[in-house]
Amino acid sequence: MNKEMIRTKSQVGHDEEKEQPDQQDQQEQQEQQENSEETKLRIDEEGNLSSLDDIQTTFVALKKLLEEQVGLNKSFDVVFREMVFGGKKIGIFYYNGFAKDEVLTLVLNRLSTAGHISEAGEDGAITDVPVHHEIRHAEGEETVQLFMDALIPHIQVKQTDKLSEVIDEVSMGATGFFFEGSSSAIVVDAKTFPVRSTEEPDLERVVRGARDGFVETLLTNVTLVRRRIRDPRLKLEMLRVGRRTHTDVCLAYIDDICDPMLVESLRDKISQIEVEGLPLAEKQLEEAIIGKSWNPYPMVRYSERPDVVAVHLLEGHVALFVDTSPSVIILPATFFHHIQHAEEYRQTPMAGTYLRWVRFLGVAASLFLLPIWFLLVSNPELKPLGLEFIGPQETANLPLIVQFLIAEVGIDLMRLAAVHTPAPLTTAMGLVAAVLIGDVAVKTGLFVNEVILYLAVAAVGTFATPSYELGLANRLTRLLFLIAAASFKVPGFVVVATFWVIYLALQRSYNAPYLWPFIPFNLKALREIILRRPFLATKTRMSLTKPRDRTTRP
Repeated sequence: MNKEMIRTKSQVGHDEEKEQPDQQDQQEQQEQQENSEETKLRIDEEGNLSSLDDIQTTFVALKKLLEEQVGLNKSFDVVFREMVFGGKKIGIFYYNGFAKDEVLTLVLNRLSTAGHISEAGEDGAITDVPVHHEIRHAEGEETVQLFMDALIPHIQVKQTDKLSEVIDEVSMGATGFFFEGSSSAIVVDAKTFPVRSTEEPDLERVVRGARDGFVETLLTNVTLVRRRIRDPRLKLEMLRVGRRTHTDVCLAYIDDICDPMLVESLRDKISQIEVEGLPLAEKQLEEAIIGKSWNPYPMVRYSERPDVVAVHLLEGHVALFVDTSPSVIILPATFFHHIQHAEEYRQTPMAGTYLRWVRFLGVAASLFLLPIWFLLVSNPELKPLGLEFIGPQETANLPLIVQFLIAEVGIDLMRLAAVHTPAPLTTAMGLVAAVLIGDVAVKTGLFVNEVILYLAVAAVGTFATPSYELGLANRLTRLLFLIAAASFKVPGFVVVATFWVIYLALQRSYNAPYLWPFIPFNLKALREIILRRPFLATKTRMSLTKPRDRTTRP
């Protein structure tokens, strides 16, 4: 067999136009990058031209292509098993780690019971009532259709005449069946993934409520949501991102509620992403959608709870599921979406409202407590009467601003240490941080007690923020406020705080104002943010998502 590769006429003509050496190098690199998308030809054993994407009718040529494209006989987990069923030679192509043994065993048992196969009857039909197929007039079509219609007992089966499609499906866990003498193949979706059980997510725990959470398998995640929203208008569109990883991305929305312009915009953005892959899943997808920005504040909301995602879908939001990630992206999202928690809706309206106000107070303390206290103690004339007890009662060897900066970095360092410390050693690490560092630092005169106290209150407010991303952003903002207050006193703090509010007001999460309903002001929506109202008291959806159906009750 002649193995020489030849180019199409269009490529040869294009190369003749390139005269400069550097342009030729660029053209060669471009050809290599688009190797999987271009149509190349080869000469088969009979001397005919055939596309590299065509399924070869002989297993010798087919295995040669698989050796070149997927590393057959090189990668230990790539398997091409040749067997004979019903007098027909069949090649079974799969990745060893993805194959679901139980399903494939049932398929092989059924195939092993088939006797000698007659490809067609007298009238040319396989059965009295032939099944309609998309692949028609392919070589060996009768054999493939007979196996597909009568001999492979599985519900997720499709036929294809493209080798690239078989390779893509197999790389996602399916199994390909090739037939000697046939130019088409059958793909059976019989796969299994390493997956953990559904558990309550650590970042969104509730006292009462569902204990299931998303896992790293996309199909499991969308099923958890489908279980809660049994509406046939819940649409789950599957997209694929990444030239190498082919990562599955599911676009979820309720058709008669969600704004179609939002869905179309997201679909176009995801389709236009040109990257090698998304190994970090949802975070890289978020940055690809939002664009290049150094904004520390999250423009999307993450959730690992199916009930939270279901609630947002019913409000007209769009959810993005990414395979291999337990976090789901919710769009659009405002600042106030990041400080809501499912626990508020698991309690009575009065208790939920109280918990929400306490959370608001904690978020405000994490931002403004330290810079305001610093301004009051560094400018005694600003301290109101009766607040002398706020300190500091003693002095330290380091200036207050230096103490704050060192303590802020120290808390972040201890947080990172807690993440990377094995579970049996976390208690010892906490004792070292609290006793040996905190207490000794005060006794040696490096810190004053008030700095440790107020910094601890601010840290608790940060930990009380439901969104981990928002908590990190508020921590950076707090440092900025402290530096501005230390450098320019009250004017510096006022200017930076004003700039911070204006900056957030100008941000938009897919055309949704980030500080809505505070800016622009919407009294009715703001009441929903401040109060946790009874379930039946809410009759309309918020206008933020521009829902097609604004009513929530018949």
